[in-house]
Amino acid sequence: MAKIIDGKALAKKIQAEISTEIAALKHRYGRAPGLAVLMVGDNPASAAYVKNKETACHKVGIASFGKHFHQSITQAELELIIDELNNDDRVDGILIQLPLPEHLDAIALINRLEPTKDADGLHPNNLGKLVRGEPGLRSCTPAGVMALLAESQIDIEGKNAVVIGRSILVGKPIALMLLEANATVTIIHSRTKNIKEITRQADILIAAIGKPEVITSDMIKPDTVVIDVGINRINDHEGKSRLVGDVDYSNVSEIASHITPVPGGVGPMTVTMLLKNTLWAYKSKFF
Repeated sequence: MAKIIDGKALAKKIQAEISTEIAALKHRYGRAPGLAVLMVGDNPASAAYVKNKETACHKVGIASFGKHFHQSITQAELELIIDELNNDDRVDGILIQLPLPEHLDAIALINRLEPTKDADGLHPNNLGKLVRGEPGLRSCTPAGVMALLAESQIDIEGKNAVVIGRSILVGKPIALMLLEANATVTIIHSRTKNIKEITRQADILIAAIGKPEVITSDMIKPDTVVIDVGINRINDHEGKSRLVGDVDYSNVSEIASHITPVPGGVGPMTVTMLLKNTLWAYKSKFF
């Protein structure tokens, strides 16, 4: 059986470190770091994510400047709010909760963020720094994956890493981070042929496509490290709702060397990296 990579445990450890550091810095600089999460509409999944982020902020001592807006808010109104937050010295990080309603241009709003306050690492300036291997704010979920691999002492250098999914949120940035760690990286997407042949070459497999349990045991070789980024809500044969990943956990875990569960794997690390990014942005103002 695969060794379970416990995201909850690592998140708790890192958040404790963040809390201790914030307490010392707040005493020195007279204020805590501040994070503003912007949410539009009443998407239940987004609401749950935002609540988790605000709770985590409170736990570690980050001031929360979250703003929830009605579905009807306009692009121009949101841009003005972002401008205000860009100029607010109490706010070190800004995150736009995705997805947004169709009438809003998410890319334009992200591009309007002050790059040094881009808490999710999605501004072109921060993605460019990732490409160049320069220090900067990193996309939260991919950064969480890398932290899990490091904590589990997974040797990345020289390994074949296969990333399933090419989104700007996860697939592309995690591929760049793995490349930076000297892995040989292959990205699989909807137009890829011979997918099973490619996945069975993976020493490290990152599943990030948002389709429930599509990665099956015949798609991996023995002792593969499997990181499941997917979070999908399904109904079982009794009609009860539950969360599953992109990986068929029960069968794949019998073959893999390491595996992340869903829930309790990558998810807690995404929130934790958001806190870490906010702290990094705060510290960059002072030293």
